[in-house]
Amino acid sequence: QVQLVESGGGLVQAGGSLRLSCVCSGIAFRLSAMGWYRQAPGKERELVARITSAGNTNYADSVKGRFAISRDNAKNTMYLQMNSLKPEDTAVYYCNVGSPYNRWGQGTQVTVSS
Repeated sequence: QVQLVESGGGLVQAGGSLRLSCVCSGIAFRLSAMGWYRQAPGKERELVARITSAGNTNYADSVKGRFAISRDNAKNTMYLQMNSLKPEDTAVYYCNVGSPYNRWGQGTQVTVSS
């Protein structure tokens, strides 16, 4: 079955860095568009970054220049490198695979202290 497993979250001070990973199984990973989303308490889930099967990327304005999404098709893994973290980046980060699977991972907590 389809499984997306995130890891790499944690507690970091403002200005620090984290790298999130999403290991996928049960999908044709190299053919799939993937994305990272986040949801802060009391807020709606929002797109952080997306990467197509061809490697094209797009980012939310709030993270441009600080975050980088990438993928390793040989490892069925997607990454999110997060630099210059801010307290407003605090959220649960979710991995998503697009059509035809349309599935979510369980999420990983990122907490940025000021």
